[in-house]
Amino acid sequence: QVQLVESGGGLVQPGGTLRLSCAASGGIINIYVMGWYRQAPGKQRELVSTITRGSRTNYADSMKGRFTISRDNAKNTVYLQMNSLEPEDTAVYYCYVKSYVGNDYWGQGTQVTVSS
Repeated sequence: QVQLVESGGGLVQPGGTLRLSCAASGGIINIYVMGWYRQAPGKQRELVSTITRGSRTNYADSMKGRFTISRDNAKNTVYLQMNSLEPEDTAVYYCYVKSYVGNDYWGQGTQVTVSS
């Protein structure tokens, strides 16, 4: 059974930084895409960033220049470095994984709150 374990969320002041991590386990191999989505209260889940096994990255426009995604293929782990955080970044952040055969997996979510 595939599990995605997220960590690194929390409360941070505007302008602060956080680093999210997500480790995939449970026998999943050959992960194609890893990434992050987020969902703020009353809003739809939206893309934050994704990265392929070959390190091709994709970012939502509002995150470009502030967030950096990376991954460690040997550890099946994806990271999201978030800088210059704004109150509008407050949301539950979900880890996402797609295998080469097209299966999608989601983490349980980690809360990020940006507030003074």
